[in-house]
Amino acid sequence: MLPGGSERHTVTVWLMKGSASQKFLDRFSEDFERDHEDIRVEFRIQEWTGIVDKVHKALRADSGTGPDVIEVGNTQVSQYVEGGRLTDLSLESMRDWDKRHWLPGLAEPGQDGSRQFGIPWYAANRVVIYRKDLFEQAGINRPPRTRDEWLADTEQLNSDGNQGIYLAGQDWYTLAGFIWEEGGELAEETDGLWQGTLDTPDALRGMDFYRRLQALGAGPVDADEEHPPQAGVFADGKVAQIVAVPGLTQSILQQNPELKGKLGYFPMPGRTADRPGSVFTGGSDLIVPQNTDDQDGAVAVVAALTGAKWNTELARTMNYVPNKTTLASAVDGAEGVAAMAAGAAHGRATPSTPQWTAVEADNPIKEYMTRVLGGADPQTEARRASERITEALAPGLG
Repeated sequence: MLPGGSERHTVTVWLMKGSASQKFLDRFSEDFERDHEDIRVEFRIQEWTGIVDKVHKALRADSGTGPDVIEVGNTQVSQYVEGGRLTDLSLESMRDWDKRHWLPGLAEPGQDGSRQFGIPWYAANRVVIYRKDLFEQAGINRPPRTRDEWLADTEQLNSDGNQGIYLAGQDWYTLAGFIWEEGGELAEETDGLWQGTLDTPDALRGMDFYRRLQALGAGPVDADEEHPPQAGVFADGKVAQIVAVPGLTQSILQQNPELKGKLGYFPMPGRTADRPGSVFTGGSDLIVPQNTDDQDGAVAVVAALTGAKWNTELARTMNYVPNKTTLASAVDGAEGVAAMAAGAAHGRATPSTPQWTAVEADNPIKEYMTRVLGGADPQTEARRASERITEALAPGLG
């Protein structure tokens, strides 16, 4: 009971396991409830396994019986927009939350047309993890900043029994960044219909760069980065570079403690030195169900979690990229996170359609990559893969 006799009402927030530490949540709750004397925040931690069905069920529930705020993967928002069960937060986004500085890889998947449903919370993306000692031995005194420099340096590193880079043949998230950097797309929407576009000249240039880079190591052409886990390959000590999120360093050092102090990070190089290359951005958005019985309280919690104070605190605590480019300086002290933040400014997400999950379920991009890396004609294979993407996104048109 509060002074004056009024009671706090509870705003229930579903967060995913591992997204925020308990200490962070405790600090946030104490601060938020001190500023909002009528609200109590209750965090309920969810598992990723089975979460899509669980969220759909919550969105269909009677008003007031489910969560008021839900953390969802940035590429999942489109799955929940259908059916009109999310609160449109466009007004708050433009008026109060300065959406023009949001990371595009979080903001764009949260949109449906001109309406904003998903509010960016935090991001993570791939960088290049490299061996500083091997770079020094090869006479390379700074990380490459352009694609041409990256190829030249990697070729120089690919000697003395070392792999210049370990890049698995089916690392399609990395390929997506290369395609976007060339101006290509995985798929495009025209008049409400999606079609695969791997066979455009821009997308083909992205695949060609991947082919040239991948050839400077011994990565398998018929497997992705988890088969075998690339952390173990890198830890063996004969690899100069891998493409991964900085957090993979923990696994690498567990397997080879002698690499401590020898690892560095740099953003994916771009076509020019003006800016880093495009990358796939993963991370989370926050959504407010339409069936909440406390929309004002839910919006207040979203505003606080995604606002500068607590967003930078989350980034520092969990080694994430903050949700705005203007907050990137908050993680300058952490080399790996700073490299992520530089790349995230030019990050993208997979095509914003709920049918994209069907593409990933039987991923034709992986087979396309393996065929091209094995010597098949890129144009032919890109056309075949594009047709399969189209069939998955718009059955009957492929």
